[in-house]
Amino acid sequence: MNIRLRHDAIVRSLRRNGTMTVDGLAREVHASRRTVLRDIAALRDQGFSIHSESGRGGGLQLDPHSVLTTARLSVAEVFALLISVAAMRAARILPFSDFADAGLAKIEKALPPDKVRDLRRFLDCLHVGQLSPLQDLSDMGTMDPELLFAFETAFLQRQRLRFRYRDANGAETGRDVEPQAMLILPPLWYLVAWDPERGDFRHFRMDRISGPECLEGPAFRRRRVPFENDVCPYRDLPRR
Repeated sequence: MNIRLRHDAIVRSLRRNGTMTVDGLAREVHASRRTVLRDIAALRDQGFSIHSESGRGGGLQLDPHSVLTTARLSVAEVFALLISVAAMRAARILPFSDFADAGLAKIEKALPPDKVRDLRRFLDCLHVGQLSPLQDLSDMGTMDPELLFAFETAFLQRQRLRFRYRDANGAETGRDVEPQAMLILPPLWYLVAWDPERGDFRHFRMDRISGPECLEGPAFRRRRVPFENDVCPYRDLPRR
């Protein structure tokens, strides 16, 4: 579990349980006591009000109001919310869409200008469409949670991405590509990338990607992806 996910898990545990000991948190997030103490200090620096009480029955307590007033969302986290909404719209299963748009607009308003710019650049890479009813979904798996954080760096800084890919026959190969777009055909998600070795675009199902790693080096150039007519870009944030 990376630091960001561990911090989120600690906050959720404190909210859910009210009071927890450091040892209890360490067991829950599968980390050492020393690591959890460092995480608590980092969360306090971020603005979370976490109280500690010593003695029998004591422990760590999170002021519930601090979550509402100081919790910060990264570009990747806001992007995850937006693409989830986009995917549900594409699948035509988004109830209460007006409330979703209003909530996302409030999130946009709270973001600093540099994060809004990054978010819009991220959204420029997102496309949605409809999946063929003939598509076989029997082997659909889960996506690596590290993938979205790798995408944030790969797309915004135009860095190459290296990962392991398992094809439809189960064979696994290493890939080194230039990410160009994300394609959502609910319930399948694809990375569309330029493969320098093959000199062409390739579509990679995200549930078959593992071990994503961004590679340092010169920024690659953006390419126009030849999408079909029924695939549309999802570029705009909801407006207030």
